Amino acid sequence: MKDSQEYKNKKKFFDSVITLYGRNVVVEVLEDMNVEIHRLHMSESNQIDGAIKKINALAKTRGIEILIHDKKSLSRISKNSKQDQGVAIDIVTKTYKSADDIKDMKNYKLIALDGIQNPQNLGMIIRSCAAGFIDGIILPKKSSAKISPLVMKASAGTLFKLPIYYCNSLEDVFDGLDADIYTLSSHAQNSIYDIKLSKKSIFVLGNESEGVSKKVNELCTKSISIPMQRGVESLNVAVTASLIAFIKF
Repeated sequence: MKDSQEYKNKKKFFDSVITLYGRNVVVEVLEDMNVEIHRLHMSESNQIDGAIKKINALAKTRGIEILIHDKKSLSRISKNSKQDQGVAIDIVTKTYKSADDIKDMKNYKLIALDGIQNPQNLGMIIRSCAAGFIDGIILPKKSSAKISPLVMKASAGTLFKLPIYYCNSLEDVFDGLDADIYTLSSHAQNSIYDIKLSKKSIFVLGNESEGVSKKVNELCTKSISIPMQRGVESLNVAVTASLIAFIKF
Protein backbone atom coordinates (compact mmCIF):
# COMPACT_ATOMS: atom_id res chain seq x y z
CA MET A 1 0.00 0.00 0.00
CA LYS A 2 2.84 2.35 0.93
CA ASP A 3 4.71 1.55 -2.30
CA SER A 4 1.54 2.21 -4.29
CA GLN A 5 1.07 5.64 -2.72
CA GLU A 6 4.73 6.50 -3.25
CA TYR A 7 4.36 5.57 -6.91
CA LYS A 8 1.26 7.80 -7.25
CA ASN A 9 3.03 10.70 -5.58
CA LYS A 10 6.08 10.25 -7.78
CA LYS A 11 3.95 10.04 -10.93
CA LYS A 12 2.01 13.15 -9.94
CA PHE A 13 5.27 15.02 -9.42
CA PHE A 14 6.77 14.08 -12.77
CA ASP A 15 3.46 14.77 -14.54
CA SER A 16 3.81 18.34 -13.28
CA VAL A 17 7.31 18.69 -14.77
CA ILE A 18 7.65 20.54 -18.07
CA THR A 19 10.89 20.27 -20.04
CA LEU A 20 11.99 23.27 -22.10
CA TYR A 21 15.14 23.64 -24.19
CA GLY A 22 17.32 26.18 -25.99
CA ARG A 23 19.94 28.48 -24.47
CA ASN A 24 17.92 31.71 -24.46
CA VAL A 25 14.89 29.97 -22.98
CA VAL A 26 16.99 28.31 -20.27
CA VAL A 27 18.58 31.65 -19.34
CA GLU A 28 15.12 33.26 -19.16
CA VAL A 29 13.82 30.49 -16.92
CA LEU A 30 16.88 30.58 -14.64
CA GLU A 31 16.52 34.34 -14.25
CA ASP A 32 12.89 34.03 -13.14
CA MET A 33 13.06 33.33 -9.41
CA ASN A 34 9.34 32.51 -9.35
CA VAL A 35 9.90 29.39 -11.45
CA GLU A 36 10.79 26.23 -9.53
CA ILE A 37 13.47 24.20 -11.30
CA HIS A 38 14.01 20.48 -10.84
CA ARG A 39 17.08 19.82 -12.95
CA LEU A 40 19.25 21.36 -15.64
CA HIS A 41 20.54 19.10 -18.43
CA MET A 42 23.56 19.92 -20.58
CA SER A 43 25.44 18.18 -23.36
CA GLU A 44 29.07 17.25 -22.78
CA SER A 45 29.82 18.60 -26.26
CA ASN A 46 28.92 22.18 -25.33
CA GLN A 47 31.68 24.74 -25.83
CA ILE A 48 32.02 27.03 -22.84
CA ASP A 49 30.94 30.20 -24.63
CA GLY A 50 29.07 33.24 -23.31
CA ALA A 51 25.62 31.62 -23.11
CA ILE A 52 26.89 28.44 -21.45
CA LYS A 53 28.94 30.45 -18.96
CA LYS A 54 25.85 32.47 -18.06
CA ILE A 55 23.74 29.31 -17.66
CA ASN A 56 26.39 27.72 -15.41
CA ALA A 57 26.65 30.88 -13.30
CA LEU A 58 22.88 31.19 -12.86
CA ALA A 59 22.57 27.51 -11.96
CA LYS A 60 25.35 27.82 -9.40
CA THR A 61 23.74 30.92 -7.85
CA ARG A 62 20.42 29.11 -7.52
CA GLY A 63 21.95 25.82 -6.35
CA ILE A 64 20.43 23.85 -9.22
CA GLU A 65 21.65 20.36 -10.06
CA ILE A 66 23.32 20.08 -13.47
CA LEU A 67 23.36 16.71 -15.22
CA ILE A 68 25.82 16.16 -18.07
CA HIS A 69 24.78 13.89 -20.97
CA ASP A 70 26.04 12.79 -24.34
CA LYS A 71 24.22 14.35 -27.31
CA LYS A 72 21.90 11.38 -27.87
CA SER A 73 20.81 11.26 -24.24
CA LEU A 74 20.15 14.99 -24.21
CA SER A 75 18.07 14.76 -27.37
CA ARG A 76 15.90 12.10 -25.70
CA ILE A 77 15.29 14.54 -22.84
CA SER A 78 14.62 17.62 -24.98
CA LYS A 79 12.79 15.66 -27.70
CA ASN A 80 14.15 18.20 -30.16
CA SER A 81 17.79 17.56 -31.04
CA LYS A 82 17.75 20.15 -33.86
CA GLN A 83 16.83 23.07 -31.60
CA ASP A 84 17.89 22.18 -28.05
CA GLN A 85 21.35 23.81 -28.49
CA GLY A 86 22.79 21.35 -25.99
CA VAL A 87 20.66 22.41 -23.02
CA ALA A 88 17.30 21.47 -21.49
CA ILE A 89 15.63 22.34 -18.21
CA ASP A 90 12.98 20.59 -16.11
CA ILE A 91 10.49 23.02 -14.58
CA VAL A 92 8.12 22.17 -11.75
CA THR A 93 5.08 24.36 -12.13
CA LYS A 94 2.15 24.57 -9.76
CA THR A 95 0.00 25.80 -12.65
CA TYR A 96 0.40 22.58 -14.68
CA LYS A 97 -2.18 20.26 -13.15
CA SER A 98 -4.12 17.09 -13.80
CA ALA A 99 -7.58 17.62 -15.30
CA ASP A 100 -8.86 15.28 -12.57
CA ASP A 101 -8.67 18.31 -10.27
CA ILE A 102 -11.53 19.95 -12.19
CA LYS A 103 -14.03 17.53 -10.65
CA ASP A 104 -13.34 19.03 -7.21
CA MET A 105 -13.80 22.64 -8.34
CA LYS A 106 -17.08 24.38 -7.40
CA ASN A 107 -16.91 27.27 -9.87
CA TYR A 108 -14.99 27.70 -13.09
CA LYS A 109 -14.90 29.19 -16.56
CA LEU A 110 -12.48 27.14 -18.65
CA ILE A 111 -11.36 26.92 -22.25
CA ALA A 112 -10.72 23.41 -23.61
CA LEU A 113 -8.52 22.95 -26.67
CA ASP A 114 -9.33 20.17 -29.11
CA GLY A 115 -6.43 19.41 -31.43
CA ILE A 116 -4.71 22.83 -31.47
CA GLN A 117 -1.51 22.19 -33.41
CA ASN A 118 0.15 25.59 -33.83
CA PRO A 119 2.48 26.48 -30.91
CA GLN A 120 2.03 30.20 -31.56
CA ASN A 121 -1.74 29.85 -31.36
CA LEU A 122 -1.39 27.97 -28.07
CA GLY A 123 0.92 30.64 -26.66
CA MET A 124 -1.44 33.46 -27.67
CA ILE A 125 -4.43 31.60 -26.23
CA ILE A 126 -2.58 31.21 -22.91
CA ARG A 127 -1.74 34.92 -22.91
CA SER A 128 -5.32 36.01 -23.59
CA CYS A 129 -6.78 33.64 -21.01
CA ALA A 130 -4.27 34.75 -18.40
CA ALA A 131 -5.17 38.39 -19.03
CA GLY A 132 -8.92 37.78 -19.17
CA PHE A 133 -11.65 36.17 -17.10
CA ILE A 134 -10.67 32.52 -17.62
CA ASP A 135 -9.83 30.18 -14.74
CA GLY A 136 -7.74 27.72 -16.75
CA ILE A 137 -7.09 25.86 -19.99
CA ILE A 138 -7.68 22.15 -20.58
CA LEU A 139 -4.91 20.83 -22.85
CA PRO A 140 -4.81 17.18 -24.01
CA LYS A 141 -1.39 15.57 -24.31
CA LYS A 142 -2.43 13.72 -27.46
CA SER A 143 -2.88 15.45 -30.84
CA SER A 144 -2.07 18.89 -29.44
CA ALA A 145 0.82 21.31 -29.48
CA LYS A 146 3.18 20.66 -26.57
CA ILE A 147 4.43 23.25 -24.10
CA SER A 148 7.63 24.39 -25.82
CA PRO A 149 9.94 27.38 -26.26
CA LEU A 150 7.72 28.60 -29.13
CA VAL A 151 4.67 28.46 -26.86
CA MET A 152 6.59 30.23 -24.11
CA LYS A 153 7.67 32.99 -26.50
CA ALA A 154 4.15 33.47 -27.90
CA SER A 155 2.70 33.61 -24.39
CA ALA A 156 4.94 36.62 -23.69
CA GLY A 157 5.79 35.74 -20.10
CA THR A 158 2.33 34.44 -19.10
CA LEU A 159 2.93 30.69 -19.45
CA PHE A 160 3.08 30.10 -15.69
CA LYS A 161 0.37 32.60 -14.69
CA LEU A 162 -2.66 30.45 -15.55
CA PRO A 163 -3.59 26.86 -14.62
CA ILE A 164 -3.20 24.43 -17.51
CA TYR A 165 -5.01 21.15 -16.92
CA TYR A 166 -3.43 18.25 -18.78
CA CYS A 167 -5.29 15.10 -19.83
CA ASN A 168 -4.98 12.32 -22.39
CA SER A 169 -8.14 13.40 -24.21
CA LEU A 170 -11.06 15.77 -23.72
CA GLU A 171 -13.43 12.80 -23.88
CA ASP A 172 -11.86 11.50 -20.66
CA VAL A 173 -12.46 14.84 -18.94
CA PHE A 174 -15.97 15.59 -20.22
CA ASP A 175 -17.45 12.16 -19.62
CA GLY A 176 -19.57 12.43 -16.47
CA LEU A 177 -18.56 16.04 -15.78
CA ASP A 178 -21.34 18.19 -14.30
CA ALA A 179 -20.84 21.33 -16.38
CA ASP A 180 -22.20 23.29 -19.33
CA ILE A 181 -19.88 22.51 -22.23
CA TYR A 182 -20.15 24.98 -25.11
CA THR A 183 -19.11 24.49 -28.70
CA LEU A 184 -19.09 27.29 -31.27
CA SER A 185 -21.38 27.10 -34.30
CA SER A 186 -22.54 29.67 -36.83
CA HIS A 187 -25.98 28.01 -36.71
CA ALA A 188 -26.45 28.40 -32.94
CA GLN A 189 -29.47 30.42 -31.81
CA ASN A 190 -27.62 32.14 -28.94
CA SER A 191 -24.47 34.20 -29.36
CA ILE A 192 -21.64 34.59 -26.85
CA TYR A 193 -23.22 37.93 -25.88
CA ASP A 194 -26.60 36.40 -24.99
CA ILE A 195 -25.82 33.50 -22.71
CA LYS A 196 -25.92 33.42 -18.94
CA LEU A 197 -23.25 31.14 -17.57
CA SER A 198 -23.76 28.49 -14.94
CA LYS A 199 -21.23 28.08 -12.13
CA LYS A 200 -19.36 25.50 -14.20
CA SER A 201 -18.76 26.38 -17.85
CA ILE A 202 -16.33 25.11 -20.46
CA PHE A 203 -15.80 26.54 -23.95
CA VAL A 204 -14.35 24.14 -26.53
CA LEU A 205 -12.12 25.50 -29.30
CA GLY A 206 -11.26 23.17 -32.16
CA ASN A 207 -8.42 22.42 -34.52
CA GLU A 208 -7.22 25.26 -36.76
CA SER A 209 -8.51 23.64 -39.96
CA GLU A 210 -11.05 20.97 -38.95
CA GLY A 211 -12.67 22.51 -35.90
CA VAL A 212 -14.01 20.47 -32.98
CA SER A 213 -13.81 16.71 -33.51
CA LYS A 214 -16.98 14.65 -33.82
CA LYS A 215 -16.39 12.73 -30.57
CA VAL A 216 -15.83 15.88 -28.54
CA ASN A 217 -18.72 17.70 -30.22
CA GLU A 218 -21.09 14.91 -29.14
CA LEU A 219 -20.14 15.55 -25.50
CA CYS A 220 -20.84 19.29 -25.71
CA THR A 221 -24.15 20.27 -24.11
CA LYS A 222 -24.74 23.71 -25.65
CA SER A 223 -23.92 25.61 -28.82
CA ILE A 224 -23.21 29.33 -29.25
CA SER A 225 -22.17 31.61 -32.08
CA ILE A 226 -19.96 34.66 -32.59
CA PRO A 227 -21.91 37.20 -34.69
CA MET A 228 -19.98 37.96 -37.89
CA GLN A 229 -20.21 41.00 -40.13
CA ARG A 230 -19.41 41.63 -43.83
CA GLY A 231 -19.53 37.97 -44.79
CA VAL A 232 -16.57 36.88 -42.65
CA GLU A 233 -17.03 33.18 -41.93
CA SER A 234 -14.59 32.45 -39.12
CA LEU A 235 -11.83 33.77 -36.87
CA ASN A 236 -8.40 32.50 -35.90
CA VAL A 237 -8.70 30.23 -32.85
CA ALA A 238 -6.51 32.53 -30.73
CA VAL A 239 -8.74 35.51 -31.59
CA THR A 240 -11.81 33.47 -30.66
CA ALA A 241 -10.21 32.60 -27.31
CA SER A 242 -9.57 36.30 -26.69
CA LEU A 243 -13.22 37.20 -27.31
CA ILE A 244 -14.41 34.55 -24.87
CA ALA A 245 -11.75 35.42 -22.30
CA PHE A 246 -12.73 39.08 -22.08
CA ILE A 247 -16.48 38.74 -21.87
CA LYS A 248 -17.83 39.13 -18.35
CA PHE A 249 -20.87 36.88 -18.47
